[in-house]
Amino acid sequence: MHYSAHDVEALAPTGVLRATINLGNPILARQDAGNEPTGVSVDLARALAARLEVPLELLVFDGAGKAVDAVADARADVGFFAIDPLRSQGVQFTAPYVLIEGCYLVRNESSFRTHQDVEQPGVSVVVGKGSAYDLYLTRTLQKAELIRSPTSPGVVDMFIEGGHAVAAGVKQQLEYDAHRIEGLRLLPERFMIIQQAMGLPSARGALAASLLHQFVESCKASGFVHEALRRNGIDGATVAPKGIESAPT
Repeated sequence: MHYSAHDVEALAPTGVLRATINLGNPILARQDAGNEPTGVSVDLARALAARLEVPLELLVFDGAGKAVDAVADARADVGFFAIDPLRSQGVQFTAPYVLIEGCYLVRNESSFRTHQDVEQPGVSVVVGKGSAYDLYLTRTLQKAELIRSPTSPGVVDMFIEGGHAVAAGVKQQLEYDAHRIEGLRLLPERFMIIQQAMGLPSARGALAASLLHQFVESCKASGFVHEALRRNGIDGATVAPKGIESAPT
């Protein structure tokens, strides 16, 4: 797709594409040995900057909430977030490009066998503050208590150190932690599907939103997203179907 000067101005009005990268979701972004950001979202940001023929500036954050705020405040032009109604107040979302699962982790001796068992008075569930699953569980859990870790990668350590009943998070991160720490197991059912999309400031308008949506769809259709997942060694995440709309989980 060829971008006109008007298109470039709509998506990168400063002449530089400023993209937020959230290290709180290790499925999509992490730091390499040199502390440089890498991952699927970084690959997508670079691809968009290349198509626009503008420099790329990566704004790196340790949590989704901070990254969302940067886009909502137009301090960044695009970002990579899970779709959530609360975030749509300041961010326009594309259709999702990747689907991942939100799951629960418990100790081996826990009596919990399904995710429905978690919804009980006196059950404490550790979540990453401002994460998609924090926002979702805040709406859906009425009896269990949410305990918020400053970052998503710190959820399981807080769960262990605080003696809490459940850790909630992205399945792959919890699987990693279950291998890192003995005596833990994942509950077999997901409690949500996390729809990862790109977003831009709501104030940018219809043209910018349409251009970004078309970019995401082209990256799914061409196999770029699939190859980025493979190249970054990501298992368990799937490329979202063409044109899928945000849906209840």
